[in-house]
Amino acid sequence: MTTQKHSGSDSDAQDMSPEQIQAVIDRILSKDVPAQASNDNDANSVFGKAQAISTLDQEHSIYDGDQEDLAERRALRRTAGLSTELEDVTEVEYRQLRLERVVLAGLWTEGTLADAENSLRELAALAETAGSEVLDGLVQRRTKPDPGTFLGSGKAQELKDIVAATGADTVVVDTELAPSQRRGLEDIVKVKVVDRTTLILDIFAQHAKSREGKAQVELAQLEYLLPRLRGWGDSMSRQAGGQVGGAGAGMGSRGPGETKIELDRRRIRTRMAKLRREIAAMKPARETKRANRRRNAVPSVAIAGYTNAGKSSLLNRLTDAGVLVENALFATLDPTVRKAQTPDGIGYTLADTVGFVRSLPTQLIEAFRSTLEEVADADLILHVVDASHPDPEGQIAAVRAVFTEVDARKVPEIIVLNKVDVADPFVVERLKQKEPRHAVVSTRTGQGIAELLEDISQSIPRPGVRLELLIPYDRGDMISKLHSSDSEILSLDHEESGTRVVVMVREGLAAELESFVSNG
Repeated sequence: MTTQKHSGSDSDAQDMSPEQIQAVIDRILSKDVPAQASNDNDANSVFGKAQAISTLDQEHSIYDGDQEDLAERRALRRTAGLSTELEDVTEVEYRQLRLERVVLAGLWTEGTLADAENSLRELAALAETAGSEVLDGLVQRRTKPDPGTFLGSGKAQELKDIVAATGADTVVVDTELAPSQRRGLEDIVKVKVVDRTTLILDIFAQHAKSREGKAQVELAQLEYLLPRLRGWGDSMSRQAGGQVGGAGAGMGSRGPGETKIELDRRRIRTRMAKLRREIAAMKPARETKRANRRRNAVPSVAIAGYTNAGKSSLLNRLTDAGVLVENALFATLDPTVRKAQTPDGIGYTLADTVGFVRSLPTQLIEAFRSTLEEVADADLILHVVDASHPDPEGQIAAVRAVFTEVDARKVPEIIVLNKVDVADPFVVERLKQKEPRHAVVSTRTGQGIAELLEDISQSIPRPGVRLELLIPYDRGDMISKLHSSDSEILSLDHEESGTRVVVMVREGLAAELESFVSNG
């Protein structure tokens, strides 16, 4: 992504008119509308709505329910364009904090420039979801990152000038930074620097609702924080120790003592151990539910895919679950399981799982492993893909990489090409050629949903035991059971001695019906 060069030198400031100087001051104080690109339609711009977020005018369908959780979440969001500087005492009660103003930075080390720009636009979408305002972005062409500052010295100085000119208070880097790189870049740009992993962890912390989800996110955050603790001043002083602590202090004051940063590390390790125990204690409940479904031979279908591809919308469309739907990345984290039925009456479960993203932090994969097991243990995966995205193939590859990590690659998979009502028909056709097992749908309009349901019906495990039964008329309860259970009635005739039924049932029910088996 190319950007305009900004200069923050004194000579340039002297050349500026009073109006230009006032414009810069107003931008820094957040009293004006954020700077916009010269052309909002420019494909190389990161301004406005990030490309990884859909531009649909209608966010919800009638199948999404009341979305009360979404209204509650948005009520707590900060507002763009409002200053933290009070102009009137009446603003004290009603003001809202302004959004963080961020500048993005990334490296183009491999692939094409379009790939690097798509990655930066996705970072912009992540930043917007986390509650910030993207002002500018730059990409540097390098074979490998600089070990000291991630960016080269010249590009780091250019980034500093952009930060100064736009009034940004945060720099977001499109990769995971080493602790030394983060410190080195902060020393140059003089504002807070966060990396992609920190940003994703922050979004997860905002959106986690369940007790298990919150524990998983906190564990991932602590695992990331532990090697990145920084200390200075009192943090490096000893809490006790020999002559340093005072020779007259008596017993308990001798020895090297423990620095505050060492104490912080110990507390973090203790907290991580407690969280792991809590998550392990929650696991049996999930496994018990899964075991009950296996014992009753209930087929399970997992909805998985890239974040913001439309997984929750698909669950709502298929089951009227009414789960939260938002045009943002990682809007829903907690898995939702609902019962569904094929058109011919075979029951199965649908599980909505956490979304994936490129370079998903390994800490999150480990922390959410118990949740991701829903995908590995499923009988069928509905892999939802945003067909309107600039790089759908990249999304598919990123999701399948996570499938490999959780041992889910052997599970049968249907590629669900979503948002085809706004996608390029040539892109949809290209994906159909690459993925022979596919379904083309739009959860917003309902296009292709009937065909998808038929595909699910043909793909899930179906009753495999064929029986011919003669059921006496006084055992109508068994006829009712055949209709209500996961059985497939092939034929039903009423004879003088009873009801003759040819049916396909599962093994558990076959043993119960053995006394009614007829050989003709």
